[in-house]
Amino acid sequence: MNILQDLKHLKHISLPARLIICKCLLIVIGLIVLRAIISPFLAISSSEKSFYESPTLDLFPGVRKGKFVEVPQIIWGLNNQKIAFARACLTAKFLNRSLLMPSLSASLFYKEVDLLQPIAFDKVFDLNKFNARCHGFVRVARYSEVSNRTEPFKLQKGSGRRWTVERDLDQLQQSRLGEADGFEVIHVTGKHPFLWPDHWPVKDYARIFDCLAVAPEIDTEVVRVISKIKDAGKKARHDAAVSHNKKRIDGLKNLPVQYIAVHMRIEKDWMIHCKKWEQRSNLKEICSSKGEIIHKVSQITDLRRPVVVYLAVADSLLEDDSVTSGWRVGMVAYEKKKLGVTDIYEKQPYLIKSAIDFEVCARADVFVGNSFSTFSNLVVLSRTERLYKLGKASSCGEDVGLSSYAYNVIGDDGGPQKWMTDMLDTSLQRISYGTNNVSCH
Repeated sequence: MNILQDLKHLKHISLPARLIICKCLLIVIGLIVLRAIISPFLAISSSEKSFYESPTLDLFPGVRKGKFVEVPQIIWGLNNQKIAFARACLTAKFLNRSLLMPSLSASLFYKEVDLLQPIAFDKVFDLNKFNARCHGFVRVARYSEVSNRTEPFKLQKGSGRRWTVERDLDQLQQSRLGEADGFEVIHVTGKHPFLWPDHWPVKDYARIFDCLAVAPEIDTEVVRVISKIKDAGKKARHDAAVSHNKKRIDGLKNLPVQYIAVHMRIEKDWMIHCKKWEQRSNLKEICSSKGEIIHKVSQITDLRRPVVVYLAVADSLLEDDSVTSGWRVGMVAYEKKKLGVTDIYEKQPYLIKSAIDFEVCARADVFVGNSFSTFSNLVVLSRTERLYKLGKASSCGEDVGLSSYAYNVIGDDGGPQKWMTDMLDTSLQRISYGTNNVSCH
């Protein structure tokens, strides 16, 4: 190296001075090597920051910049809104366009549309994370990206029995290739997206749902609720240590605190609805009483006991203390009120309350729900997608973690049926409207 050769010409300099010069040169060489090692990591961090902060850049292959789809306000329950959003995203993808950020509904009204409270998509979900995670698949754009140079093309969705899936797909194909494609914005009118005919496989919906991350403020509340559940789990262990073999319990202290989440549908209006549903469909595995649910959940042996059972129940059941009573030994049941987290929920509108409960259930070590509930179905779909990412396409006969069960369907062992979503299904029909044909795949 030239530096080492130059050192030969320093003989006339005193020894202390030469030592100082050599140390300085070694420091410089060390800094150069260190920069070479860490610069790739700094570059990655920088690009990620640029990606998150610049959603308008043309970083989305397969989605044209400057072409958009606009949909009506998305309404109904949280999970119906998530399905409607995903369907709108996939429609925009089919048209090779970005979806303009839709307005969701914070309140829950099925008929009084004028009472709906709109809430921006990015108040519930993290827009930048969504676009980063769904990079190259779908994209959601802000209205600030629209130039407003031309009026949008109005695409009227058909309705009635004559408006078949085939006719709807034909309309989309014409919009992709015909006159509509020349417009900057295609504005879809008529029925809201949940009621649009379904053209997309489950795996495409799963990919979009996997891109959805709740907004940071909501995630903070989710973490608070889960922390309370785990505190209750620690207390259950301590109480068990007092009344049982303390040495055996001491061995559990360093193990992670786990919990079961149960989506318990036993409120009065649901029971009336599902009884009528059973009569119309001639099915007997839709409704379950509190006693039947407790019996099924008690047969699950995935987790060590004592274990906390978090009950995701309707607000109307929070005044009924009997909901948390009657559980088997080693299963300690809590709902929002008993857990002491009603203050977290009370300050939130309906949609965000549901989003918190959804995340608490989706992140549970074991989830138990009703296979005719859209909420339960989307929780299981989320957990199945995570298992697929881990290379687990089946939970039959083994404990693969993230177990899910349907308490309304009897399994081969007489307990609740183990449940994974059929990721090969060609439509979202069974997830949207329910089925008792569930399995561990």
